[in-house]
Amino acid sequence: MAGIDRVEGVSYTALTPNLRGLEDAIASQVDEVAVFASASEGFSRANINASIAESIERFKPVMERAGEAGITVRGYISCVTDCPYDGTVAPDQVAKVTDDLFRIGCFEVSLGDTLGKATPETTYAMLSSVLGVAEPSKLAGHFHDTAGRAIENVDVALDHGLRIFDASVAGLGGCPYAPGAAGNVATEALSDHLATEGYDHGLDTEALATASILARSMRGDHK
Repeated sequence: MAGIDRVEGVSYTALTPNLRGLEDAIASQVDEVAVFASASEGFSRANINASIAESIERFKPVMERAGEAGITVRGYISCVTDCPYDGTVAPDQVAKVTDDLFRIGCFEVSLGDTLGKATPETTYAMLSSVLGVAEPSKLAGHFHDTAGRAIENVDVALDHGLRIFDASVAGLGGCPYAPGAAGNVATEALSDHLATEGYDHGLDTEALATASILARSMRGDHK
């Protein structure tokens, strides 16, 4: 990361689960770092080998050091509606982890449908609970498209006031601890949908299309 060409207006971010990762990120001149928790105990143990409570404690020294370095920290929560190990995740559990992340200093929290099994109904219930502890302007939607409902869930989040969404060119992504999960909602599909709905996203759609073709060819998908 230290050697890449940087573009003005882009925030370059790294996931930093511990102090070692954070120090590497600082040395690589990142603009922002992220810590990642889970709303389910089973996924937390599979993904980072710690309980939810233990993960929050691990993040505290990361938050402190990031603050000393003048770097902001974003929080991610996995499995906000469904978990591959624990099944259905209670909305109030997502709200609790969200509150914990804000309490330790995250400036924003991304709510992740890691399996891509969320429905508009479960997304509605989850957001209704989370908005009891956080303002929509400080939340992001992170929807995987396994079941083809990512855009529908984005619409529910929009209706709840969220305006920040994670996406990936050509729908790349997935998770080794979420078997069968597809990648994040495709950036080009999301940008097209938002434009159709009257939102100004400010993205360069021609550049997105070019990047999508490159990404698809790199993974052997020539459609």
